[in-house]
Amino acid sequence: MKFRLFPQETAGLELLAAMAQQSVLGVQALSEMFGARRQDYEHLVDDLIGIDTRTTELSRTLLTQLRTSFVNPLPREDLLVLSEGLAAAMGQIVAVGELIQLHAIDRLPSEASDLLEIINRQAELTTTAMRSLSHLEDLEDYWIDMIRLSKRAEHTYRVWSSAALRDLSITAFARNVEAARALLAATHAFQAVATQVGRIIVKES
Repeated sequence: MKFRLFPQETAGLELLAAMAQQSVLGVQALSEMFGARRQDYEHLVDDLIGIDTRTTELSRTLLTQLRTSFVNPLPREDLLVLSEGLAAAMGQIVAVGELIQLHAIDRLPSEASDLLEIINRQAELTTTAMRSLSHLEDLEDYWIDMIRLSKRAEHTYRVWSSAALRDLSITAFARNVEAARALLAATHAFQAVATQVGRIIVKES
């Protein structure tokens, strides 16, 4: 793999950045579902699963790298936790797509697009942060921005679930809320990565 060409001490960081970039691609694939026809859902979910598989491969490569390297820029445990968080975020993005397909949801409210926009921004910020882990002093703004986005996501979820309860049938409400919870879980997964970065900043300062 190309990652073997990287200097050993930075390979772990490069792999984390690559995992985060996969989540950006995952959000892009998921956004296509929001405006797609039902008959297109299957191949779009297949695209999401393919991106998730690539994320898993990168995670496995990182684990091997951590086991075999002698020098890492950060403790192995911290890099592993970040990897697990990135994998969890990608898994939640896939879950949203699968729920849209399984429930044959062809119309989602504006709050769904708002949450997806938040997730996209989180994924972009996280990718930049993973590329900057060797300069922890530059990551405090990332941590603060992620907290702000997380609060915005929580508010959007509450607005969505409240409107769904008021306006939809029981069946439609259940489907909408399940999709809303999956989107919110994706924001939580990215927030968990940022929280771990915050711990690393404090520990390494």
